[in-house]
Formats: sequence, C-alpha cells, structure tokens
Amino acid sequence: MSVVLSSRLPLPLLRRGKVREVYEAGATELLLVASDRVSAFDVVMREPIPRKGAVLTQLSAWWFEQLRGDVASHFLTASTGEIVARLPALAGLESEIAGRAMLVRRTEPVAFECVVRGYLAGSAWAEYRNSGTLAGERMPDGLVESARLDPPLFSPATKAETGHDLNVTFEAMRTALGAPLAARLRDASFAVYEAGREIAAAKGIIIADTKFEFGIAPDGALLLIDEVLTPDSSRFWPADRYVPGRPQPSFDKQPLRDYLAGERAAGRWSGEAPPPPLPPEVVAATSARYLDAYRRLTGTELEER
Repeated sequence: MSVVLSSRLPLPLLRRGKVREVYEAGATELLLVASDRVSAFDVVMREPIPRKGAVLTQLSAWWFEQLRGDVASHFLTASTGEIVARLPALAGLESEIAGRAMLVRRTEPVAFECVVRGYLAGSAWAEYRNSGTLAGERMPDGLVESARLDPPLFSPATKAETGHDLNVTFEAMRTALGAPLAARLRDASFAVYEAGREIAAAKGIIIADTKFEFGIAPDGALLLIDEVLTPDSSRFWPADRYVPGRPQPSFDKQPLRDYLAGERAAGRWSGEAPPPPLPPEVVAATSARYLDAYRRLTGTELEER
C-alpha cells in the first residue's frame, strides 16, 4: 500500500503545514493536498499512516456537503477530474492528487481554533482532574472522565504551525478579535457541532469533541475552512459502548495517542519533537481507525486510488 509524505505540484506553494500542502490556484482559490503525515500532541510523526490523506479529504468533502444548509464553507470540489479541468497544469498528475486534493475558496484564516467539547475527555479531562478548570475557567464539581457536557462548551485555542496549541478563554479570544467576530465564531461552532453530532448519532457515533477553523472571505462572509469532523480534528466514540467514568474506545487516532502517552509516562519521550518511532502495529491500527470512521459515517468504503 503506497503512502504519500508530501506533494510536489507545479503550482505556487503557499505553505506547508503539519499534514497538508496549500497551493495557490489563481487569485480566488487554493488547492489543499493532504498527505499521510500524522501529528499527535502537536508533534508530527516520522511514520506515515496509509490512506490517511484520502480519508481526511474525502470525509471532509462529505461533511461539507452534509452541512451545506447549516454553514457556509470554502469547499468547491474534491473531484480529481473537476480539479484538473480547472487547473490544467495538473494534467498527467492525477495519480498524485487522486482522492487527497480539495479545491477551495481563498479566505483570510481566523487565528484561533474553535473547539467545541461535548464530553470531558483528553486534555480537558486532564486539566479538570488537576485543577477543576477548563482553559482556566472553573467547572462544576464532581464530573467524571468522559462525562457529557450539557450544554457543550466552547473552548478556543491559539493556532500553531509548529509546537503546541494553547487553550485560551473566550474572553481572551474576544479581546483579540473583537466581540462581534468572537460571538459569530462561537455561534457558528455550536451550530456546526450540533448538526454534525445529530448526523453522527444516527450512525451510532458520538462526537465527543472537535475543532473547527474559519476564514473571512473577501466579501466579509465567515466560512468554515480546512477540514471538518475528521479523525484528525475530532474524537469519535461508539455510542453503544459509551460508559462515563473511564476512557472510551474510539474511531479516531486514539491508538497513536495511547502509545505516545505510554512512552511519555515511561520517560521514553519528552512530549516534544522528535517523536519516538511508531511500531508497525500502531501504524496499522491507526490506519484502520481512520478507514473505519469513514465507513461508519458515510456508509461506504473509501475508494481505492
């Protein structure tokens, strides 16, 4: 099974992120190409995860279509044929972008990640367990790991191309962006999360938490950008196995997180780059989780490219 660590296309490269390359596709559009690189705890691993880039791209495309009536987005197409028709410079390179490229509207990204937490898990649980807070704000006493948060919480974070993102309060976000934009981001995040949670629930999946990114279009419209409700940006749990008070089995990259957490607890990894080597079984288990998430949500198998 082939893997793709990075793309090299005959288009102007705008930036290379943790897992994607972003190319300029004219004055108003961008081409996002997802690799099989994987990051966890904000560190990019050396080993790729087979088919991960295609899952991220095709699952995001599916979600953008599902959520079209709930939020405006930057999504134009993830069809290889349509992309090549609009970008003739890619003719003959279809095999290099098949399944992993998405054409989108260009925006000015907002410099915050918009995290919505419907359950107390991951770093939120760790902070709560230690201090009773989330991003420094006091939470109710007596919550347990994986407890449902009703209503869900909006927990913004700063964005980082390298290093760790930093959870901040909504007040910090409002100070940085202004009250009107901060409120629009919070309200849009809740709306997308609730719509996505309802769709996923019908598939037997709990979306425990997720992060969204938004951008401002030239006409001032607020658009959902980047990826949406994927195993990289979300925590998926099987609804029929949910039991509060403990960690949950998941359909995301939890096998990778669990392995790294064990390495850190054993003192074999500092939590910073460079990461430890990943055993083949962890790579295989993570790839299987990505593909399983796609299958369960869309109801179809990811097409071989």
